[in-house]
Amino acid sequence: MALATKKYRVEGMSCASCAAASRTVLASLPGVSAAEVNYANHTALISYDESSVNYGRMREALKKIGYDLQLTEGEEMEQRKARERKMLLRARQRAVGAIILSLPVFFLSMFMIPLPGSKWIQLGLSLPVLFWFGRQFYLTAARRARHLNANMDTLVALGTGSAFLFSLFNTIFPQVLSSHGLQPHLYYEASVVVVSLVLLGRFLEERAKTGTSEALEKLIGLRVRQARVERDKQFVDIDLEEVQPGDRILVRPGEKIPVDGRIIDGFGSIDESMITGEPVPAEKRTGDRVVGATVNLHGSFTMVAEKVGSDTLLSQIIKMVEMAQGSKSPVQNLADRIASVFVPVVMLISVITFLLWLWLGPDPSLPLAFTAAVTVLVISCPCALGLATPTALMVGIGRGAGLGILVRNAESLEKATRTDTIVLDKTGTLTMGKPEVTGMHGIEHHPGILPAVLAAEIKSEHPVGQSIAEYLKLQGIEPDTIDSFEYLPGKGIVAGYKNKKLSIGNPALMTDAGANHPADGIKKLNQDIQQAETAVYVAAGKEIIGFFSLKDPVRSSAAKAIEQIRSSGMEVHLLTGDRKEVAEQIARETGIVNYRAETLPQDKQAYIEELQKQGRHVAMVGDGINDAPALARADLGIAMGSGTDVAMESADLVLVKGDLNKIALSISLSRATMRTVKQNLFWAFVYNIIAIPVAAGILFPFTGILLNPMIGGAAMAFSSFSVVLNSLRLKRFGNHR
Repeated sequence: MALATKKYRVEGMSCASCAAASRTVLASLPGVSAAEVNYANHTALISYDESSVNYGRMREALKKIGYDLQLTEGEEMEQRKARERKMLLRARQRAVGAIILSLPVFFLSMFMIPLPGSKWIQLGLSLPVLFWFGRQFYLTAARRARHLNANMDTLVALGTGSAFLFSLFNTIFPQVLSSHGLQPHLYYEASVVVVSLVLLGRFLEERAKTGTSEALEKLIGLRVRQARVERDKQFVDIDLEEVQPGDRILVRPGEKIPVDGRIIDGFGSIDESMITGEPVPAEKRTGDRVVGATVNLHGSFTMVAEKVGSDTLLSQIIKMVEMAQGSKSPVQNLADRIASVFVPVVMLISVITFLLWLWLGPDPSLPLAFTAAVTVLVISCPCALGLATPTALMVGIGRGAGLGILVRNAESLEKATRTDTIVLDKTGTLTMGKPEVTGMHGIEHHPGILPAVLAAEIKSEHPVGQSIAEYLKLQGIEPDTIDSFEYLPGKGIVAGYKNKKLSIGNPALMTDAGANHPADGIKKLNQDIQQAETAVYVAAGKEIIGFFSLKDPVRSSAAKAIEQIRSSGMEVHLLTGDRKEVAEQIARETGIVNYRAETLPQDKQAYIEELQKQGRHVAMVGDGINDAPALARADLGIAMGSGTDVAMESADLVLVKGDLNKIALSISLSRATMRTVKQNLFWAFVYNIIAIPVAAGILFPFTGILLNPMIGGAAMAFSSFSVVLNSLRLKRFGNHR
């Protein structure tokens, strides 16, 4: 089964019910496991079995109900922007053209200007407004009708079309109503002004929505076009697409770093603000990793390319943000369910309104019934409902990317708002993650083993192993060849060397190996415990030959970050595979009350399950492979971006720089985003709850007020525009930091 998840563009959508209908059609196709259609950015995120269904089949299915599916994969930023500019220009031209022709119709009708042939002038001007600038309403409504379906365009087409046809009849055959004592009213101004206002609303909506993905556009715009790569012992400029892993690249002052890699010669002061959100440049020297698209402010260096193309951090961030912005929050399901039945219900309400006015209304009841029915159709547009959730999510997720907080999907934001407990890993999370070896005890008396220890630790991905490897290299040790290697999460590593089994790790691993502590190491080990250092034992067979002592410095921001988390109303817990003495000191330094030491990966997972059984909503923060099970088990997984790819893949949120201060910030961003979603949904629901009865004429018996369809069109356009503007407020989140 070849399961793929891809993002497409859906063309022809005009409201939330369009998105709901598109999702239903796509999800019903054999081979499609999940489909999310986002009305705000007109995209579809589809997971499907490539052996059962393909792009052509999905596109054909959507075309049958009046929409089109377009590929976006490989689309460059310039192409995307050009397409968006074209759509915006087209929306503006339609709105401006319709308004220019509608104004004379409005003045002739509303001020009853006694111009000869006035009704024919109104008819002539109305035709291009409705059937040229507004033709999409009628074409889409007709396509949907053929499939017994309806959307917002159906409401506009029915309302304005009815007003036009009624007016056309009275223009050509005025004597029919006159002979029954009724005034042959014309509603050309209502039909053209409603179309103009809806077109104006769509233009304003389109223009406002361009700001929702600003952070993503900035990230995409960071991509470098060329790189200065070594070819035949000299550096030449080549296109970025030609760069391969292993290439040596020269980066000079003021230049962008083209790809991810490691400095092998020289130094640089790197501005990583667009990736991490941190304004302070990072000093990088030989051996340090650098990220593509960041800027080298000072210094010059040669780097070796490690990740290129879609594997770079920037590409992964862009993909993650795009996928997240196209995903759907569970809170949106309510809006989708309502939108799917909204249009048919509104059409039924309109018919009932017409019949009630015709039966109970004062004379002349027919024009009043007609006006009320049309106003109900026009004012009931579910656009605001459809925009309420996705626009807020797009802005919030984009703002997070700008702050160095990556959100895996919209559901992650909603889960984050419920978090009341934060569980922190120690190594690489509360501490620097780069333990420093403070000494070697007993092992130095076994020089023949050290090359094998180095070879084994080079293969280890754990920060402790990397520190030991660096320490041994500084001692002039050269790695030897080992026969086998096994990493045991939470314990250490086991290697085969010259028919011996080498065990390198914590006491639990020594117990598994059946090894005992050497007598001459106990005194020194007790001193290490008092200093809260970590001991990594080395056993050859069943004999412990010595140990390394290490100390992992606590991050300078740890205590402040813990205080921020607590002040946000959350409880903090510490989990570590280290000894109790180490955990106690770390907890004391950072102000953490709840902690547990000597935990294996499965223990961390079980600890989180214990908290969840107490009714807590738990977020786990970690950076290592051994944190992956706990990150997956937690209600919310937060990975430090400085950690491993496995941890980042298991997490819901990723802190690119690995900054502890951003834990509280990410929760605050999630709460602000979901608060905006709820505000939008509230006002969208309230608007329709109030607007439909008023449009139907509920106030008429008490006040004599009956809304004109033009006012209904203006109110509908304003409701959509206000929802987008409310969402855009999130772009300012975090500016006070």
